[in-house]
Amino acid sequence: MAHHGMKPQHGIMAMCEKDNHNEGRFGRLFSGLPALYTKPSELKKLGAQGGPMDGGKARNDSQTIPMGMVFLGQFIDHDITLDTTSRLDKVNDPNAIFNFRTPALDLDCVYGLGPEASNFLFKDGVSLLTGKDGTALASQSQNHRDNDVARTSTGTAIIGDPRNDENRVIAQLQLAFINFHNHVVAHLQAADPSLNHGALYEKANEEVRWHYHWMILNEFLPTMIGAPLVQEIMSEGRQLFTPHKGQIPIEFSAAAYRFGHSLAPQKLKVRKAQTHDFELFGGTLGFGFQPISDDKQIIEWEVLFNIDATPFQTTDKLDTKMPTDLLALPFIPAGSENSLATRNLLRGQSFLLPSGEKASQAAGIDQTIIDKVTAHVKGNTAGIDLSNGTPLWYYILAEAECIGRKDAGGNKPGEGLGPLGGRIVGETLIGLLELDTTSFLSVDRNWIPNLTNNGDFTMKDLLTFS
Repeated sequence: MAHHGMKPQHGIMAMCEKDNHNEGRFGRLFSGLPALYTKPSELKKLGAQGGPMDGGKARNDSQTIPMGMVFLGQFIDHDITLDTTSRLDKVNDPNAIFNFRTPALDLDCVYGLGPEASNFLFKDGVSLLTGKDGTALASQSQNHRDNDVARTSTGTAIIGDPRNDENRVIAQLQLAFINFHNHVVAHLQAADPSLNHGALYEKANEEVRWHYHWMILNEFLPTMIGAPLVQEIMSEGRQLFTPHKGQIPIEFSAAAYRFGHSLAPQKLKVRKAQTHDFELFGGTLGFGFQPISDDKQIIEWEVLFNIDATPFQTTDKLDTKMPTDLLALPFIPAGSENSLATRNLLRGQSFLLPSGEKASQAAGIDQTIIDKVTAHVKGNTAGIDLSNGTPLWYYILAEAECIGRKDAGGNKPGEGLGPLGGRIVGETLIGLLELDTTSFLSVDRNWIPNLTNNGDFTMKDLLTFS
């Protein structure tokens, strides 16, 4: 959902060949549809600063999406796209398409390969290390250590996925999951002191993963795509994402799941007492990969999630606009394309994605809705030639802007994904859970969370339990 460094991508090159039937880690939802072609110069106009996607610096807040959900979405993204050699950003190495394990929501960003193969993440074979455990830098104050992940003597994070140190919020979300695991270990140990280390770790790992899966299904997805669509997919089955094993649909990774780039704000508040907002890519919050060195960098989660009576921030509206800063990223070298929007549009084209209109028709969406979105696109993109069809990523944002998330009371434009974007994201994440033989949807569909008194589990519970 958020920026990743441009790293080599092994295995995704197959998606740039239309007749590749052995796609391994990556697949297509719409393999029979023609690839849309739009002149690259038109895509650059669409994604440029000062163009139709430039939302300026002013906030345009959603009513219902807590700001923290952007970072939870980024955390989920990193959980399903990591292996030792691949990233979802750069096309590379067409031969490495069979080598990777099944994508799953297995929290390998937290556990690595487990206590035996990734013992450097653990302090006793069961609990995970944090900055509190003496692994922080000597120069850090106790308060900074207590709120940081474990680090080497040079400040590099000792975590299962290095990308989860790329900004202050995702790093402390990583820490919250680590702390949650450690609290579950203590909880289980107190309930049954006879559990040996191996059994205790396995039980804790399952509890943490199942509570995380519950949260994706019952909080994250309803927030982003609406509860009615989640219920429809769970009760009527998946229509588009029907592989025999877990894989990442290219329409999800290169288009639909990039919706978070529209939600991301220009500025962010992370503490109750904060009087000014921090730049998302500024020095205090944005330049990660280094230890906490300032109290202002310590996240107070009640400002980002609905936890208590504290007013929490919401995201920007989900629409076709992005903050000006994201259309000229400060860390991209001179001479390279530095608009995140343009990069998304060009990437989608290189992966032979169909138009939003063709994909919507294939997904069985009512033609009157498709026509409404296309008319909305036309009204927003005067002077840009999209006559061959609307690029899938832009179409999904336009659909969110003019149709929006379907709730019990009807559609809410700008408050979540519309019918196509919602179905792609919902079916992919639910499908990855159903295809994972160790998730509660596979092992025990009658399971309910047991760490709270109400049979539910939310980010509020994870953050307060840990």
